[in-house]
Amino acid sequence: MKNKSMYVFLFMMLGLFAGMAFPIQTSINSELRNAIHSPFIASLISFLVGMLVLLFLTSFIEHRRLFLNNLQTAKTFVTSSPWWLWTGGILGVVFITSNILLLPIVGASLTVVLALSGQMIIALVIDHFGWFGIPKHRLNVQRILGIVLMITGIMIIQHF
Repeated sequence: MKNKSMYVFLFMMLGLFAGMAFPIQTSINSELRNAIHSPFIASLISFLVGMLVLLFLTSFIEHRRLFLNNLQTAKTFVTSSPWWLWTGGILGVVFITSNILLLPIVGASLTVVLALSGQMIIALVIDHFGWFGIPKHRLNVQRILGIVLMITGIMIIQHF
């Protein structure tokens, strides 16, 4: 049991670190936008660098999956996958580019709080309905109160 709790703790720390990376990434991408005068090219550069890092990591960690050995298996996957499996990159573009556009207007803290609140709202909807194969976690008063408190926090941050 102790190993499982340590495992969960390490992944929670990873989540915390990933959350800390978000405002840094948004700030860097916003400054990149200023340097090249385009939010879209800034997003493109961000994604290209990320893709190169993923290609490097994948070639070492999961090299067996980097190149498809069986084209029929690949074709079956592509033709039988749900359409929404292919939308992650589009959603990433929306997320990154909107943050690049938003940060200079409202600042880093409000950009992060707005994005986090949006994430929490849709996460509650996904949990409630069990979309994308996620186990259902019904919406309840406590969860709704949490969203209300987040929205209250946005208003407080915006006014001060």
